[in-house]
Amino acid sequence: MASEQAPLPFGYTFAAGAIAGVSEILVMYPLDVLKTRIQLQTGKPTAGADHYNGMLDCFKKIVKNEGPSRLYRGITAPILMEAPKRATKFAANDKWGKFYRDLFGQQQMTQGLSVLTGASAGATEAFIVVPFELVKIRLQDKASAGKYNGMVDVVVKTVRNEGLLAMYNGLESTLWRHILWNAGYFGCIFQVRQLIPKAETKKGQTINDIIAGTVGGTVGTIFNTPMDVVKSRIQNTIKVPGQVPKYNWAWPAVLTVFKEEGFGALYKGFIPKVLRLGPGGGILLVVYTGVMDMFRKMRDERLGKQL
Repeated sequence: MASEQAPLPFGYTFAAGAIAGVSEILVMYPLDVLKTRIQLQTGKPTAGADHYNGMLDCFKKIVKNEGPSRLYRGITAPILMEAPKRATKFAANDKWGKFYRDLFGQQQMTQGLSVLTGASAGATEAFIVVPFELVKIRLQDKASAGKYNGMVDVVVKTVRNEGLLAMYNGLESTLWRHILWNAGYFGCIFQVRQLIPKAETKKGQTINDIIAGTVGGTVGTIFNTPMDVVKSRIQNTIKVPGQVPKYNWAWPAVLTVFKEEGFGALYKGFIPKVLRLGPGGGILLVVYTGVMDMFRKMRDERLGKQL
């Protein structure tokens, strides 16, 4: 198993995380667009073109009314974000894991340390992704389609109209979202790997990683979807001087959504989100593990030539 082998320097874990992240987003991005559209929808769905009665209805209406290319609108920001985001996720998880093992005097990772490590890695990751997430959300929203001409235009107009710090709108909710997802993701990966038979072949290891990563991604999504809903709304809110935004802080925003729209609204966009991040979590883990194994092989071959 990759986690039991000799550790590689930080640069290798960072590069492997970056490759894994970009691979996942290229495959799963349209589901993220569907998720965001549904999350930004307030009130009860109607039969109009601007309202969606679920994931399939959202997909059909986007393709019919806006064209298939709209399913990839805003992908530049996530692509630019995915390398540092996923790289930071795995590299930070590796570093925090070593820190906590030393802090608590543990030779091996435990279930509790896996959850704590994942949460810490999620908090670290959140600081990287907030500006990219804000750009992505505003490009994905149909109401913003005529406001921005692309990623750079979003940044310019946001900074000009709302101030530089507006690029970090939603930082608190993003912190909660990533802490909850990563705690569930890495905690479940540890637990699932303990429960399933240890792989004896490379193919078996890949299957185990798919299972562990998919379970981890699904559980993480169940934990963090309410925070993802309010994060989307917070980041899509234009700050107006002198006005207190309806969605501002994470937990009060959760309460507002619950009071006005019911508990189910906190899980808007859950199906496309879990369809992306469940299998997406498996893709991440498989690619990351595969790239790390390749790096180890290259290192070992290089060391062998030097002997």
